[in-house]
Amino acid sequence: MSNDKTPVSVIGLGRLGAALAAAFLADGHPTTVWNRSPEKAAPLEAKGAKVVASVTEAVAASPLVLTVVLDHAAARSLLEPAADDLSGRTLLNVSSSTPDDIRALAEWATSHGADYLDAAVMAVPQAIGTPDAQVLFSGSANAYERYGSELEILGTTRYLAADPGVAELFSMGLLSAAYGTLFGYVHGVALLDSANVKPTEFLGMAVQWLNGMLAFLPSLTREIETRDYTSGESSLEINLHALEYIEAASHDAGVDPGFVLPTLDLVRKRLEVAEPVHSVAGVFETMLGRT
Repeated sequence: MSNDKTPVSVIGLGRLGAALAAAFLADGHPTTVWNRSPEKAAPLEAKGAKVVASVTEAVAASPLVLTVVLDHAAARSLLEPAADDLSGRTLLNVSSSTPDDIRALAEWATSHGADYLDAAVMAVPQAIGTPDAQVLFSGSANAYERYGSELEILGTTRYLAADPGVAELFSMGLLSAAYGTLFGYVHGVALLDSANVKPTEFLGMAVQWLNGMLAFLPSLTREIETRDYTSGESSLEINLHALEYIEAASHDAGVDPGFVLPTLDLVRKRLEVAEPVHSVAGVFETMLGRT
């Protein structure tokens, strides 16, 4: 029986790489895998994957080649011996790095005749293959046009831009928002611990509060996009006082205030050039070194 599914090679079988390879296999793609520790390939081999002994063999096996390793440096180091075999293929890098490092990897790959796509996976590995997995792509528009429909099996996919570094920028922006929320919550739990309040007692209130804060994002976004901070819903002055109280309460409770201090510093810097009644969204300008 013929198979019209695109053959795929996956280089790197950590949790994410193995999940991606399993998704391709489940969708009927001839799938070749390579990993530095061959034993990690055994479960995929049992599902029908072809296991090869070298990266060069993996690259030669498929027109669509995924690298799912630590970072761009690891990806390039592994691909160097196979550079001559990249010509005419699409390299889909799923390894995290800075946007500039991603652009450098893309330039290297295209110099060897490959189309380059970068993917930022916003999901835990077990979510791969479900709508909960956001997979963001940037790089070659031709490559995405060629393979985009087949990549939809990985989750909710979106092509963002021809600039290969853009997917990683989106990833970092989303992670920045997430880390601010997660570590802010942990800091709140630490404050309440000083009064013997259990985290479970705080959780429900925190979820309700944070959901309410999400409703504030459109206003914040509008102020930033128009760069009009004169009549915002949340002033610099109010937020300065709140942050100062949080810092003081942290010291009183024996809690490290380190999470709050950078934000407090940004608000104070913004107040050097803006009116106290102006929107706190103006810290965006401070972050970019603008006035």
